[in-house]
Amino acid sequence: MRNRVLTGTMAIPSLGFSMASSTLRHPIASFPASTFSSHRFSKRISGNGTWVRERRSIYVKSSSSESKSDEATQKPTSASENATVSSDTSGNSSSFLSVLCPLLKLFSGGDPSGQRNHALEVATSSLASAARLPWGSRVSSDINQDVSSKSPLRLQLFEFEACPFCRRVREAMTELDLSVEVYPCPKGSVRHREMVRRSGGKEMFPFLIDPNTDTLMYESGDIVKYLFKQYGNVRDPSTVLLESTLFTGWMPTLLRAGRGMSLWDKAPTDPPPKMLELFSYENNSYARLVREALCELELPYVLHNIGEGSTRMRSLLNASGSNKVPFLVDPNTGVQLGDYQKILAYLFKTYSSAASA
Repeated sequence: MRNRVLTGTMAIPSLGFSMASSTLRHPIASFPASTFSSHRFSKRISGNGTWVRERRSIYVKSSSSESKSDEATQKPTSASENATVSSDTSGNSSSFLSVLCPLLKLFSGGDPSGQRNHALEVATSSLASAARLPWGSRVSSDINQDVSSKSPLRLQLFEFEACPFCRRVREAMTELDLSVEVYPCPKGSVRHREMVRRSGGKEMFPFLIDPNTDTLMYESGDIVKYLFKQYGNVRDPSTVLLESTLFTGWMPTLLRAGRGMSLWDKAPTDPPPKMLELFSYENNSYARLVREALCELELPYVLHNIGEGSTRMRSLLNASGSNKVPFLVDPNTGVQLGDYQKILAYLFKTYSSAASA
């Protein structure tokens, strides 16, 4: 069964954020015309989360090799079944994950805000990085200019840290030196998962919105190919990058025991007024620990990818005085932190539901 191409009009209520609409260019994605379907008066997310009415959206059909995986995940699910990992997973993978997710939660170390064994945390994260070398560590040599000129409006990615197919997209974004707004969608999330369901019609991840071309996409393989076509100097992504996810893309999820997969029970019910900013790159072992926390807290943030060779390295040096990541900027409190342990302590203290009450 092929994926649905969304048509018709959706009436989507505001989700409690506010920001004015910005004018978008018409679609310029390099895909055959047969892969697109117009969707008039659809919605997109702008800035800090506003649903904005746009004149036209482009929905990209998934490739035939991945389309069969959607049939099972389109069925309505209860809140307890909201653990759909990705539209990329096959039926066997989905069944495997439905068993794996609860098991990983048993070994995840309990409350993420509690005392941690940092030596063990860094060791497992470092092994996870080794499993995915060299992906998500450096900018492609073909990217020889600041891609912000081609992407004046930030891409918007709905994902969760533990998902191997979301990881594939984040690795590509590091390689392409792209900044992106990340809307974490951990298991148990209501706010961001509802955004995805209402915007795209299906609660599956990763889900990309490109306001520069008014494009909305599921399927990590299709997303990666789109990103390289649009922002990679018309270069195709490496076959190894795409295929390796099926073999080693699971290792960080397993080694990290599912961290960055489920919503923390003390996570805030409302997002902060301004998005946090994180300087990071996908395969950095310390930055991974921070991204896991941001996911478990369902905190939206701007991800500044700073892989080796990034054009944004100067921005990081100006902000922190160092080229080390992770580096967190919280415009809501004025706090800037560069040590991952301090960042974790700050996030769980500042953004627990008890602190915001």
